Amino acid sequence: MADITKKIGLSLGADICWPLCYEQVMRQLDLKIAYGGDTVRLEVERVMIEPFDLKQPCSYAVVIDRLTHWYHTSREWIKKAVAMDDLYVFNNPWSVQAMEKHTSYAAMMHLGMPIPETWMIPPKEYEPGNPDLKPTLRQYAKLFDLARIGKQVGYPSFVKPYDGGGWRGVVKVDDEAGLWKAYEDSGKSVMHLQAAVHPFDRFVRCIGFGPQTYTVLYDPSGPLHDRYTMQQNFITKEDEEHLRRVTLTINTFFGWEFNSCESLRKDGVWYPIDFANPCPDSQVTSLHYHFPWLVKAYLRWSIFCAVTGRKMRRTLDWDAYYAIAAQREMPYEEKLAAYGKLADERLETARFDEFCAKHLGHLDGVAWEFFATQPAKDAVRLKVQALFPAHEVEEFTELFWGRIQRWRAENRPA
Repeated sequence: MADITKKIGLSLGADICWPLCYEQVMRQLDLKIAYGGDTVRLEVERVMIEPFDLKQPCSYAVVIDRLTHWYHTSREWIKKAVAMDDLYVFNNPWSVQAMEKHTSYAAMMHLGMPIPETWMIPPKEYEPGNPDLKPTLRQYAKLFDLARIGKQVGYPSFVKPYDGGGWRGVVKVDDEAGLWKAYEDSGKSVMHLQAAVHPFDRFVRCIGFGPQTYTVLYDPSGPLHDRYTMQQNFITKEDEEHLRRVTLTINTFFGWEFNSCESLRKDGVWYPIDFANPCPDSQVTSLHYHFPWLVKAYLRWSIFCAVTGRKMRRTLDWDAYYAIAAQREMPYEEKLAAYGKLADERLETARFDEFCAKHLGHLDGVAWEFFATQPAKDAVRLKVQALFPAHEVEEFTELFWGRIQRWRAENRPA
């Protein structure tokens, strides 16, 4: 039996709070896991940005990536390390780069999910300087009747960029005049026009992290720090399982192990509306009460992947899902159950649960204790200082800290 140390890399951007908490709890866990005939220890290191030789070896077993969706140097280093060094990273950088909301809508429509009616609209304006643009548009671009499309989709509806971006450019339109204004204001962006799910009685965000899922009642009309509500028991266990299957189907289809799925319920039907979020919000300033769950989810999945040497699925295989979708007589709920079974197989849910029960049984207690400490409160304060004006730092630090203490009061380990 050998003593080995595996390194987990954190590839970070503006993240402040969760990495500090992740590192502290990892140290306090002080893991020495007997696995595969060895004793495995874990070390956490932040990944630096620097020039690199494509043949340079990678020292990490796992990298948690928070940069691929916008910072190209880190993305290309990660792709190199996966291709050459067998690095395990979440999420799959090729999928994050290639799959936007448009593709995710089309694919999930094919799998039978009740995605609201969605149209893609050519851009209002174009980048200058391309000599091929005018002849292309003159020869092939058809004039279209935006009012007719709006009438077909119906009102209210939403104009939003086809590739998403944290509520960027999302406009609710209630009539033809509103649609015209939203289109005129959209500039060079390629937009979707999507029917609203209206009226709805539940707006739920389901976070998927490996096989772990967590549902939150979401209030999009609230300020950012109140959108994740603290309401409990807002859906049935059957609805929760339905949303779990939807989320894990999407995640495993696209190779995303960390993603969030927003769904609206109308007349008893859940409509997924926004689910290409493969670098979802991880900040205490929006998650507050729910933040400790997320930190623990980061720990469980990364530790499991590092210690067990889980192999990364480098390429996407949609055929198994499409084979289920092709069974035309199968009701949607039965298809969703079959997709969910496939997702559990790909995520090794049973193996993960067994690993956590055997090796991470003390995590809940360690995290519960940590979130009462000064270093935990300091992590909250640092994030608040980065986002709020100086005169609001104390007020919002205490607000978020108080919500975490409410979580502790309601989630004391057995």
